[in-house]
Amino acid sequence: MSNSPKENLENLGISLPEPVAPVANYVPYTQSGSLYSISGQIPLKDGALPYTGKVGVDISLEKGQEAARLCAINIIAQINSLCGGDLTKVNRIVKLGVFINCDNGFGDQPEVANGASDLMVEVFGDKGKHSRSAVGTNALPRNVSVEIDALVDIS
Repeated sequence: MSNSPKENLENLGISLPEPVAPVANYVPYTQSGSLYSISGQIPLKDGALPYTGKVGVDISLEKGQEAARLCAINIIAQINSLCGGDLTKVNRIVKLGVFINCDNGFGDQPEVANGASDLMVEVFGDKGKHSRSAVGTNALPRNVSVEIDALVDIS
């Protein structure tokens, strides 16, 4: 992929939102050397939570993927902010931790997580290829369907 991350976002029709400020006693990210740990992002859009409930029960697998993609957009917004608007400073998306609100019998966590993973590669190319955890859980804050945190290497 030869386009810059900004061009890729434009080609995908994605406008990054303002990063969401923390709502409790934590910070949006921490830094250790060139590694940045981005706090968990939920599928928040325009102040609303369009994806709530359990994936596979209250919302479909496809809606779960959309929720994961929205979380990834919010992660990129946080990265964009800490990079001063220059996403070319991203050396690699190192890891995504994807948490999916689901019932005990649900086993499609990797497919839900692909909503975020695919976007990282679409935006950052090879630098967007990452390791990942896709974990099912019985509940998430505000009853959201997906929450994702990230580890990013930034120059």
